[in-house]
Amino acid sequence: MKETHNLKQKYIQFLKILIPILVTQVTMSLMTFFDTMMSGHASPADLAGAAIGSSIWIPVQTGLSGILMGITPIVSQLVGGGQQNKVGYHVMQALWLAIAVSAVVLLIGGLAISPLLGSMQLEPKVHHIAFYFLVSISTGVLPLFGYIVIRSFIDSLGQTRVSMLITLASLPLNVGAGYILIFGRLGFPRLGGIGSGIATAFTYWCIFLIALWIAHKSEPFAGYGIFRKFHRVSLAKWKELMKIGVPIGFAIFFETAVFAAVTLLMSRFDTLTIAAHQAANNFASTLYMIPLSICLALTILVGYEVGAGRQKDARQYGILGISTAVALSLFTAVILMLFRRGVAGLYSNEEEVIVLITHFLVYAIFFQISDAIATPIQGVLRGYKDVNPGFWISLLAYWIIGLPLGYVLANFTNQGPYGYWIGLITGLGVAAILLLRRLFVIQKKFSQSHEPS
Repeated sequence: MKETHNLKQKYIQFLKILIPILVTQVTMSLMTFFDTMMSGHASPADLAGAAIGSSIWIPVQTGLSGILMGITPIVSQLVGGGQQNKVGYHVMQALWLAIAVSAVVLLIGGLAISPLLGSMQLEPKVHHIAFYFLVSISTGVLPLFGYIVIRSFIDSLGQTRVSMLITLASLPLNVGAGYILIFGRLGFPRLGGIGSGIATAFTYWCIFLIALWIAHKSEPFAGYGIFRKFHRVSLAKWKELMKIGVPIGFAIFFETAVFAAVTLLMSRFDTLTIAAHQAANNFASTLYMIPLSICLALTILVGYEVGAGRQKDARQYGILGISTAVALSLFTAVILMLFRRGVAGLYSNEEEVIVLITHFLVYAIFFQISDAIATPIQGVLRGYKDVNPGFWISLLAYWIIGLPLGYVLANFTNQGPYGYWIGLITGLGVAAILLLRRLFVIQKKFSQSHEPS
C-alpha cells in the first residue's frame, strides 16, 4: 500500500485491494455453494441434514474467525505508522490464540452437539447426517483458525492477491473431494451430506499448509520473521488482540447466528421447506460476499490511513467503499429478480422445492440491499478500531428486533416460514441506520482530535 493524493488514485488502490479479496470470498462461498448443491442433488434429507449442521457450525466459525481477524487493523496501523518491526510478534501471538480458541471449540462441541441435535425434532436420517457432518468438519477447526490469522496478516500488508491465489488453488480440491465423497465415486462410499463436511475439513488443511509455507518462505512476508524467533504466549498481548477481536467476533456471530437460529426454528416445518430455505440462504450468502469483501478492504485501507494520521483520506476511502457496495447491490438485485427460477434450479430437481426456493429468493434481494450499507460501514469502523458499538448494534438489530419479529410473523400470521425472512430484513435495516449514525460520530471525533492544527 502507498499514500494516495486524489480520488482516482484512491479508487485504483481500493480496487487493487478489493478485487482479490472479492475473488477469495466468492471462491470460499462457492465451496459451500457446490457442497450445498451436490448435497441437494443427493437427496432432500442430505440437504436438510447438511443445512442443520452448517447452521450450527457457521456462526461458530465466523464469530471466532472474527475474533482472530482483530489482528488486521492492528497490523495495518503498525505498517501505516512505520512500526514494521512489531508485526511478527503480534502475528505469532494471534497464532497462539488461534490454537487456544480451537481447543475450546473442540471441547465445547464434543459436549454440546449430541444434546443440541437431540433437542430438535428432526427426522432420523436428517439427524444422522447433521451429527456426522459436524464431527467431520471438526477435524478442520485448528487449520481453519490458523489460516484466518495468516490470511489476515497477508491481507493487512495489502497483498490480497496472494490470499486469492491460495483460495483459487483450493477450490478444485474442495469440489473434487466433495463430488467423490457425496456421490461415492472412485471406489469411495456414498456419504451424501456427510461427505461435504469431510471435503470441507480437507480443504481447511490444504489452505492452512499453503499459507503457512508462503508466510515463512515468500517475500515480503518472510521479512517480518514471524517464525524466525520463538515467542512465548503473552496474556497481555492476547488481551489487546481480544479487546479488538472479541467485539468484531461477536458482532459477526450475532449476524450469522440469527440466520442459523432461523434454520433451527424452521425444523418444525417439513424437510422440503428446510431444504428450500437453506438453498436460498446459501445463495444469499454468496451475494453477501460482495459487501463483506468491501468491508475487509476498507478495514485495511482505513486502518492504514488512520495509522499514518491522514483522516481525510480515511473518510474518502469510506465513501468510495460504501457507494460501490450500494451500486453493486442494486445491480445484483435486478439480475436475481430476473433469473431467480434458474438459480433455484441449481439446487434441486424437484419442482416443489424449486418453487419454494424461488419465493425465498425474493426476500434475499432485500437482504443484500441492507447488507450493502451495514457491512462496509462495519469495515470502516474496524479500521478506526471502533468495534464495541458494532457489537451492541448487532445484538439489538438481529436478536432484540429481527428474530422476535420474525418469530411472531412466522407463528402468529399467515406468513409462515417467510415471516422469519421479513423479520431479519427489518433487523438488517435497523443495523444499517444505526451503524451509519455511529460512523458520522467517530469520523467527527477523529477529525477533531487527530487533524493537524
